[in-house]
Amino acid sequence: MDAFEHCEQVVRRADKDRFFATLFAPAKYRRALFALYAFNVEVARVRELAREPLPGEIRLQFWVDLLENKGDGGIEAHPVASALADTVVRYGIRPHALAELLEARRFDLYDEPFGTIKELEAYAEKTSSVLIELAARILSNGSDPGIGPLARHAGIAYAVAGLQRAFPLHAARGQLYIPVELLDQHRARAEDVFAGNTSPALRAALADMRYLAQQHLTAAHELLAAIPPALLAALLPVALVRPTLKKLDRRRKNPFRPAEIPQWRRQWIIWRAARDPRRIA
Repeated sequence: MDAFEHCEQVVRRADKDRFFATLFAPAKYRRALFALYAFNVEVARVRELAREPLPGEIRLQFWVDLLENKGDGGIEAHPVASALADTVVRYGIRPHALAELLEARRFDLYDEPFGTIKELEAYAEKTSSVLIELAARILSNGSDPGIGPLARHAGIAYAVAGLQRAFPLHAARGQLYIPVELLDQHRARAEDVFAGNTSPALRAALADMRYLAQQHLTAAHELLAAIPPALLAALLPVALVRPTLKKLDRRRKNPFRPAEIPQWRRQWIIWRAARDPRRIA
């Protein structure tokens, strides 16, 4: 199995939504997309694998050194790193964008919440929007896809909806992705989150998070008509945002109850969006 085949297997197991969306991309670009998404899987699960901040920092530093050409031979030994390095060169991906993603992911290693909504949006932009824009660059064969505003709004909507969906998991392990600004506005308490206690104040803060995601989704919808059809595969996972928000809203009385959409239905939603791009946002 070569490095790119390894990446495909990583994405197939750990990021089924992007794996399925990639199948709608032209075959010649799929290997590079799998490399990009496998890199994202590796850094997104650092908290889960490392459990403590210091080992997590070491794992992230490996990728920082790789991007700065300080890998000391580690690239060849790591199939995802090898495939990513090839993809970065082949498609003119700016290492700076990946470095910002890594820096943003350091937030995941610690239990401090965002202070403001702007901080949450910046995190979502650097971890989610950037993936859409870089995937679109690959689908543009290395050219600037020119979808910065669309990628920003779509990525933030996708990330915020995903954080809401993962709220029960994050609460159980002491993480809080609701900005303090929202908690204070509704007089909600972080202690209630970690204790698993539902309150009207907490439900109101979470409702504002959903509204934030919906605002960005609406902004993305207004920009979607101008996107070239060749770039659609980069945006297909965003089609899951609206049904995710609807399901979360139906479970709003108990936000600690999982609100998962079955995988078969997630694939059906992406398939419909591939046939009718208006369903993406």
